[in-house]
Amino acid sequence: MNYLSTRGDDTRKSFCQILLEGLAPDGGLYMPDEYPQVDETVRAKWRTLSYPELAFEICSLFISDIPSSDLRQLINKTYTAQAFGSDKVVPVTRLEEGLYLAHLSNGPTFAFKDMAMQLLGNLFEYELARRGQTLNILGATSGDTGSAAEYAMRGKKGINVFMLSPHGRMSPFQQAQMYTLQDANIHNLAVQGVFDDCQDIVKAVSNDLEFKRRYNIGTVNSINWARLLAQVVYYFYSYFQVVSSDDARVSLAVPSGNFGNICAAHVAHMMGLPIYRLVLATNENNVLQEFFSTGTYRVRKPSETFETSSPSMDISKASNFERFIYDLTGRDAPRTRQLFGVEVPEHGGFSVNEAEFDMLESYYGFVAGTSTHADRLHTIADVYKLHKVLIDPHTADGVKVAREHMNGIVPTIVMETAQPIKFAATIKEALDIEPPMPQQAKGLMGMPKRFEVVPADVKTVKDYIVKHV
Repeated sequence: MNYLSTRGDDTRKSFCQILLEGLAPDGGLYMPDEYPQVDETVRAKWRTLSYPELAFEICSLFISDIPSSDLRQLINKTYTAQAFGSDKVVPVTRLEEGLYLAHLSNGPTFAFKDMAMQLLGNLFEYELARRGQTLNILGATSGDTGSAAEYAMRGKKGINVFMLSPHGRMSPFQQAQMYTLQDANIHNLAVQGVFDDCQDIVKAVSNDLEFKRRYNIGTVNSINWARLLAQVVYYFYSYFQVVSSDDARVSLAVPSGNFGNICAAHVAHMMGLPIYRLVLATNENNVLQEFFSTGTYRVRKPSETFETSSPSMDISKASNFERFIYDLTGRDAPRTRQLFGVEVPEHGGFSVNEAEFDMLESYYGFVAGTSTHADRLHTIADVYKLHKVLIDPHTADGVKVAREHMNGIVPTIVMETAQPIKFAATIKEALDIEPPMPQQAKGLMGMPKRFEVVPADVKTVKDYIVKHV
């Protein structure tokens, strides 16, 4: 398996060559040169596997330059009952007729990002040791990526983490998870702006190839292919828990702002997972819903990016979306480069043609919907009243939009985003109760914080990195 850039750099690279890179040198995102095909016979064999066993089988299809014994050891080290709460790792429960919930938030930071980030941390440490190198990770977070990355990388040999977050725009619990870490290799920078400003800085630094190479800059954002690969696993695993026939179809409902989690679902679909609909749920920042409804992708300005009660999706420039457009255009790299390298870097946009628009649902299975603050409150209250299940605001967005697209025949699996404690104020508003504090997080809110407020400026961030490596 080799990897190439969505923007046309035709240098084929192996998995470990792209693992530490992030963006390709031409500014594109790495993609596998083909999707391995998984037929009904293979799915039948995979059905009985444990989560680590399934992760090994899927990752082996995409990773050819790590010995099998080493890869299996890294995966077994990652997906343990101790780290994720049970041997199942990702249990799936039934909410109501035809609607299921995949529990992805039982990891160390109580968010689905742990599912990929814990593996990424172990892969990084392994590859850096093989090379005898160090890595300075630069990331951006709207809420959960930051803490998941920092908990996965804290104390790892040869790794420093520089995490950008929008100052004052994360929930108090999210801030506490990140800012209370005192590890010397963890650096939190609170950027005076929105998430898109943080993301733009990461891309700008990554596009400065001389700086990137001199200071060994890598990334843990979902632009890193390894993260998407790790997320592909739980779509297959959830499928096996809901349907008993290996040719039955399911729909997947995914709350999405940056198009990372649902991009992994798209990859699973392209591999052969029988998916009827990929139901994309957005909040008031509905750039992606607008695209799948109209065929037009229009990036919003920071002033047009709303601060909402599902803050991890307060994003108006979806960094992973380029991967899907690359597939949609028939892997037309020059056109993808034109669209994302010229037409949308700032606040532009583009429209796909009529044939491509028709394929969004008919071939790729995408449908989308928007959920508002009022919708979130109603859905949280309704799910708790009916099922005594407490869900976070992002998962509520997923449930609300999933219900709108159910057809009574094909079951729908909602991908849980985080545990409710991370958004206690919204839970309190919806139900007038305090969400339970996980045992391992007790005392967190009162711990001292360590972070630095910086302007939304590329040079300032570069200077900080140079000073602290």
